[in-house]
Amino acid sequence: MVRGARQPQQPRSRLAPRLTGTVEKPPRKRKSRTEFALKEIMSSGGVEDDIPQGERKTVTDFCYLLDKSKQLFNGLRDLPQYGQKQWQSYFGRTFDVYTKLWKFQQQHRLRTSETSYLNEAFSFYSAIRQRSYYSQVNKEDRPELVVKKLRYYARFIVVCLLLNKMDVVKDLVKELSDEIEDYTHRFNTEDQVEWNLVLQEVAAFIEADPVMVLNDDNTIVITSNRLAETGAPLLEQGMIVGQLSLADALIIGNCNNQVKFSELTVDMFRMLQALEREPMNLASQMNKPGMQESADKPTRRENPHKYLLYKPTFSQLYTFLAASFKELPANSVLLIYLSATGVFPTGRADSEGPYDFGGVLTNSNRDIINGDAIHKRNQSHKEMHCLHPGDLYPFTRKPLFIIVDSSNSVAYKNFTNLFGQPLVCLLSPTAYPKALQDQSQRGSLFTLFLNNPLMAFLFVSGLSSMRRGLWEKCQEYLRKINRDIAQLLTHSRSIDQAFLQFFGDEFLRLLLTRFIFCSATMRMHKIFRETRNYPESYPQLPRDETVENPHLQKHILELASILDVRNVFLESTIDDY
Repeated sequence: MVRGARQPQQPRSRLAPRLTGTVEKPPRKRKSRTEFALKEIMSSGGVEDDIPQGERKTVTDFCYLLDKSKQLFNGLRDLPQYGQKQWQSYFGRTFDVYTKLWKFQQQHRLRTSETSYLNEAFSFYSAIRQRSYYSQVNKEDRPELVVKKLRYYARFIVVCLLLNKMDVVKDLVKELSDEIEDYTHRFNTEDQVEWNLVLQEVAAFIEADPVMVLNDDNTIVITSNRLAETGAPLLEQGMIVGQLSLADALIIGNCNNQVKFSELTVDMFRMLQALEREPMNLASQMNKPGMQESADKPTRRENPHKYLLYKPTFSQLYTFLAASFKELPANSVLLIYLSATGVFPTGRADSEGPYDFGGVLTNSNRDIINGDAIHKRNQSHKEMHCLHPGDLYPFTRKPLFIIVDSSNSVAYKNFTNLFGQPLVCLLSPTAYPKALQDQSQRGSLFTLFLNNPLMAFLFVSGLSSMRRGLWEKCQEYLRKINRDIAQLLTHSRSIDQAFLQFFGDEFLRLLLTRFIFCSATMRMHKIFRETRNYPESYPQLPRDETVENPHLQKHILELASILDVRNVFLESTIDDY
């Protein structure tokens, strides 16, 4: 399914107001539920300052049109069911309001990566929890009200996950567990198993990280993997890079048996966090020395616009790709992240074209005839929902940055740049050593390196926990490694210029340096000894100047020494794999 806006459900007819001649007048002073929710959001501390006045007016106008359309629609139900002409004027007015609402939504799309909207939702859900709005539900013998409460908890948890408020998530999971236990004890309903499954999913999701960072009192430290001000290596004087910026990202997930919650797999969540900036408190920034003048006010830093597509069909995926491609601003980059099961060629083809190497499966559903699934295995029938490298060729007319995390990622190694625009593909290993294969349900190691390289390094080194002080020391050393990787890339004489074209953007720069760190680490690790255990890229990186550079290898060994795990790494890589 595709994560996006859904149509609001209509209230029950018994709650609907009658349609009268006063509906065209301004709203009454008594606020609707939507207006009340808006007021709760806007009045929350700290949130109001982050929302520009123009956007506040957009939300207010939207809520007004939404409430008005609901009133008119529900009023139609109360009209007499006889006669032919008396309902036409009411129907016309209702249709006009819905048309205005639809046009308003099209003209004022809210950016899915604007974190202030998530903060609004968090403030609203927090107000519900703090004021115990659902406290009386458990006293009534009405299971539908309890289900409404459970859904509130599930939605609140999703918002907290996206905001990385893991401490709140853990409290909510405990409360949800108690509510589900009470619900299943009081009511014998058919959805008991489903709610227990929801609880199991979110519990597994928050425990997916393979390494715990601990305080001195053994409490778990909540780490953030978003882009901080000092996260990406700075561009030093003399570095010649492109001026492209990441504008849109499609994050696609379809991995079998991977931990997920709602329509968000662990891999999708980690990549989502890697493409988010750490929220910046503008008020605190203004209090810093040297920031008092109006000309020095910090500017709002936008996140790239993102679509989260969970198991999209080919037609859905192509629709979103086309929309992103069409709306991509000048000098901007479209990023496509694929975390999906590999689809392999079934036989040797006469030619080796962009559709002959297989691809990745974005949707597991197969064509069904008379209730039986059709398993297309012969060479003349390819998987309908397989995304082949050739499917992306039309979109290479604009700068394209592709990340493929799949067992058949190498299919995208055979890419062809037809239009001369910047194009880079970062490709995961197609297989991992047997010792690490059991952890695949908790997310891919490759994506973990792109999201949290230090945690991934600890994991492959056999460590499962670490004290906060040592963690911070290693993070500081890793920042030094990233700076040196940036110098290796920009000073290389044989590197493809596509890498440098993307290097001007902070997000892409950080992904590229983490990719090289991941590749160098795996090449030096003693258990990663097969070619298929290593990441690859299109175009290929000059190996001796990047992933096998002696200076970088020395840094990796030094990091291993800090952690006392140098014994799991080779002193240098061998030439023949």
